[in-house]
Amino acid sequence: MVAGKKVFFCEACGYETFKWMGKCPECGEWNTIEEKAAHIFEEGMLPSPPKAVPLGEIKEETSSRIPTGVTEFDRVLGGGAVKGSVLLVGGDPGIGKSTLMLQTSSYLARESTVLYISGEESLGQIKIRSRRLDLSTDFLVVAENSYSNMVGLVEEHQPGVLIIDSIQSLYYHQVEGLPGSVSQVKEVAFRLINLAKQNNMVVFLVGHVTKEGSLAGPRLLEHMVDGVFYLEGDRFHTFRLLRGAKNRFGSTNELGVFFMGEKGMDPVTNPSYLFLSGSKHPSSGATIAVSMEGSRPILVEIQSLVNSSSNVSPRRTSSGLDLNRLALNMAVLEKHGGLSFYGLDAFVNVVGGVKLVETAMDLPLALSLVSSVRQKPVDKLTAVFGEISLTGEIRPVSRAFSRVKEAKKLGFERCLLPEKNKEELLKQQELSMELQGVSSLKEAMEIV
Repeated sequence: MVAGKKVFFCEACGYETFKWMGKCPECGEWNTIEEKAAHIFEEGMLPSPPKAVPLGEIKEETSSRIPTGVTEFDRVLGGGAVKGSVLLVGGDPGIGKSTLMLQTSSYLARESTVLYISGEESLGQIKIRSRRLDLSTDFLVVAENSYSNMVGLVEEHQPGVLIIDSIQSLYYHQVEGLPGSVSQVKEVAFRLINLAKQNNMVVFLVGHVTKEGSLAGPRLLEHMVDGVFYLEGDRFHTFRLLRGAKNRFGSTNELGVFFMGEKGMDPVTNPSYLFLSGSKHPSSGATIAVSMEGSRPILVEIQSLVNSSSNVSPRRTSSGLDLNRLALNMAVLEKHGGLSFYGLDAFVNVVGGVKLVETAMDLPLALSLVSSVRQKPVDKLTAVFGEISLTGEIRPVSRAFSRVKEAKKLGFERCLLPEKNKEELLKQQELSMELQGVSSLKEAMEIV
């Protein structure tokens, strides 16, 4: 590899250009573009082409999954970690990334050799954390920042699982820049991916996030790895949510729920209990919604507060639901529900801090707004789901049977759902709970 002509790279996002600019056109940051030498491979230095293998001759064990032992983590991964894959776990500082990785190391060490490389904590600090979490110490631990030294450790111990905490702490000696810079992260990630494929081992990478909530480093990092997972939640609360932003070997719609206790991250098998307020007395503005997170139905409580505004422009605030979706539902309620939000502030919150993105939350959101305006509570034993169109029609949603079954299991007596979903459920199987089908928003308001 020889040095070629000069090129310019953005240190914030990795954008490449052949001229200097004060502002990066990709990420919008100022004074982040620096000049570096481009490297060109000579013809004699090109690697030999690999041998093509018929798909039918590939051994199935090369793509087998390794269960992590953490049930909620396995759910989000799609059943376990695939051998030879590189998985990136990101999250805010103090959210529990290192704790989750230590617990995963302890479980995986029962079936495979695990090498845990920490670039941010000393061995003594890791020992204190593992003692507090009461973890098994059968896995190998080393504090190292050099990628070259890490390769030597991998060759010596031949681990089946390699965990690096964090990718921003590693550096490669032949690349300019400090650990965590765009050039270092790109080079180290590229070499780690090749190392994982060659040794058929699972590599977990812990990544930092920026103040905007995205993973620090070049965007290319997320494209290179096989899976990107975000650990979310307020560190002042006791629960954590693990979501997949990318997963080549499974669905990105699955949600993992953990309870942060003294012994680390405990999987929550029934998160519906966590996201319900638990109040037995009905109150205006509260509606129980049935949401689908991947293949799992979850019951959550949507709360709305609508009152007179002292501002010229009334406030519209939403926590856990898209603010644009709130504006859409309020417009439909004014057009087809006979309500007026003129001069009224509207505050919407999802209990527990969970984020809901599916359109099946339209009907419970609208009914919670109606309940708050009219000061009439919705029955606490009624679960609601359904999509609202701009014409005021209640449209059917997917996985209706799973939603109703979960509501029944948690003791709800009635379910308000789209009429077409009700007809399908009555054809499939008889459910021992009351189903109230609605075809329009006005009809749902009259029933509630």
